[in-house]
Amino acid sequence: MKHIARLVLLGSLLSTCALATAQDFPARPLRMILGFAPGGSTDLVARVLAQKMAATWNQQVVVDNRPGANGMIGADLVAKATPDGHTLLLSSIGPMAINASLYKMPYDIVKDFAPVTYTGNVTNLLVVHPSVAAANIKELVALAKAQPGKLTFGSSGSGGAPHMAVELFKILAKVNVVHVPYKGGGPAMADLVGGQISGSFASMPSSIPFVRTGKLRALAVTALKRSPAAPEVPTVSESGIPGFSVLDWQGMFTTAKTPAPVVNKLNAEIRRALTLPDVIEKLGTAGVEIQTTSPEEWGRFVQSEIEKWAKVVKTAGIKLE
Repeated sequence: MKHIARLVLLGSLLSTCALATAQDFPARPLRMILGFAPGGSTDLVARVLAQKMAATWNQQVVVDNRPGANGMIGADLVAKATPDGHTLLLSSIGPMAINASLYKMPYDIVKDFAPVTYTGNVTNLLVVHPSVAAANIKELVALAKAQPGKLTFGSSGSGGAPHMAVELFKILAKVNVVHVPYKGGGPAMADLVGGQISGSFASMPSSIPFVRTGKLRALAVTALKRSPAAPEVPTVSESGIPGFSVLDWQGMFTTAKTPAPVVNKLNAEIRRALTLPDVIEKLGTAGVEIQTTSPEEWGRFVQSEIEKWAKVVKTAGIKLE
């Protein structure tokens, strides 16, 4: 009985300490790491959140861009940080799902991170150069089948959502198109507008200005529902390839073993910030569709994405040098 009493007392003390830790959090400035260069949609979300979180907690939130290795350099820093919630990772589908099937990684996505919350999706458009004789998905598929290996689709690089969209398109539509990886979305978009490649599954912020001026033709969005930013553009799924869905998602993580009350406090503050009207307007204009979850829901979603893209990588036989 004395042993049981000691265990109960220990559990009570640990619970009290965890609550005290959450109440005192944050005790110093926070560091929000990104595995990407400044200027992209993830960077925009990070800076908007950092400003709102700093105002709430009266603590500086520093955005630290650590690009390289397809997002893995930044993620590895967070995986190895002190598990107290003061080091955060805002990352996306590549480093936190697809990379698991493509690289020997320095971290384990499931074991080395504590999920905090989904933050949103960046809408991707299937766009083609006006010289491509296809006004919709069915015509594009027919053209690809009539001319196997001729259509070329550029992406921001191997292993990212735009690349995986090409591979999923090839599998589900049963077509032979060529993936052309670039060192970033900018060079890929420049070649597409110039007619050097046929098309791309490109982010809406980078592609919609060219669609509006007639320099590119939008055939579909890659999500399962239409985008409020371009409601006239159908989804790939509704256009003849049922089940096609590529969410270029983003979300927040911290280091594994961070106390649950701290994770929950981070979750509540980030979700609060993402409901503010000025935040919704600013991110919506940039093509970011806000979406939030509990830490548990976020963890389950990431796990499902790891499994989904592992199947695509295996079916497509993708091997990176």
